[in-house]
Amino acid sequence: QVQLVESGGGLVQPGGSLRLSCAASGTIFNINVMGWYRQAPGKQRELVAIITSGDSTNYADSVKGRFTISRDNAKNTVYLQMNSLKPEDTAVYSCNAICDFRSYWGKGTLVTVSS
Repeated sequence: QVQLVESGGGLVQPGGSLRLSCAASGTIFNINVMGWYRQAPGKQRELVAIITSGDSTNYADSVKGRFTISRDNAKNTVYLQMNSLKPEDTAVYSCNAICDFRSYWGKGTLVTVSS
């Protein structure tokens, strides 16, 4: 039905920037909410940022002021612009979308922040 594919992960130095993308494909009438979650080594998965169909956003306190979530409805794509990256941002970042009131997950993309 619906597939989410993340891209843009990789290795970046502390203080650097990275932009993640998540494209939704399949039979979709409406994408109600899209968001990014992450799971760092030895930690539970946590919410990073979400954006609603009305462009309301919410961020984890740890990324406020550094990360920006946005969406392109025409492309069914959500982005996560990550600036001023820190080593503690290292994690697998996964995309989540509520499409037609059902939840879907991508497989994730690895972000490593290291010198």
